[in-house]
Amino acid sequence: MKTLHNQTLIYDVDCPLCQVYTKGFIKTKMLDNNGRKPFKLLNEDEQKFVDINRAKDEIALIDNNKKIVIYGIDSLLKIIGNSFPLIERIGNFKPINIFLKKIYSFISYNRKVIIPSKISENKNSECVPSFNIKYRVTYIIFSILFTGLILFKFSELIPKLPESTILRELILAFGQIIFQILFIRHFSKKEILNYIGNLMSVSLFGSLIIIPLLIINTFINCPEIIIILYFASTVIIMFYEHYRRINLLKLPLFLCYTWIIYRLIALLIILN
Repeated sequence: MKTLHNQTLIYDVDCPLCQVYTKGFIKTKMLDNNGRKPFKLLNEDEQKFVDINRAKDEIALIDNNKKIVIYGIDSLLKIIGNSFPLIERIGNFKPINIFLKKIYSFISYNRKVIIPSKISENKNSECVPSFNIKYRVTYIIFSILFTGLILFKFSELIPKLPESTILRELILAFGQIIFQILFIRHFSKKEILNYIGNLMSVSLFGSLIIIPLLIINTFINCPEIIIILYFASTVIIMFYEHYRRINLLKLPLFLCYTWIIYRLIALLIILN
């Protein structure tokens, strides 16, 4: 790889995804050994020319010689393009660049509900993206659609269950949101959408666990008992993940119990 020297990525140290790809740039020699730096370690001189608020939303790449900064997908394209110029040219083609920026924003603005981190007491050093209602609602809708589709395909593996429809699964996925909101309706809009984002991340996580079983079943007709046990194990893992997030976000523990209650109600509805 061709190394981009004297450039430093300012990344969110509490974001596992950010840690992985910035470390990858160092390991593959796309950046030199000083090519990344945690947001919380920005010094006073760097804070004079780095847009702090923007750097929380879009990863910043500092040119240490010229003291200039580029952000988000443009910074990633510059690093990758230094080794693969064709990728940078394609990525900078306007329609593609607009699309990439939308995808980047979708992930970046939702990264704290995709993979939450412990709330820090020092808000100034936190690299938390701005609260963007448009991207949060888009993420929630995407999660409902994805979860509904996977659960519909999974229901086909259990013939004893009443025949399902995609609409039923979508209603059940959306119903979980409405049910949980009933118990946190006194929260602020931001708190509710942050929790719902985490709630749907748990559902996405469960759907991803189910996908391997769907793939295996296309080649091997799995016994129904294996399918049921696999699903039960998935629900237990989801419960633990929901519980973990509740603790990280310092939310009321009763949300874990209402999460279970809704799923029991949903199961009764399906069976009847």
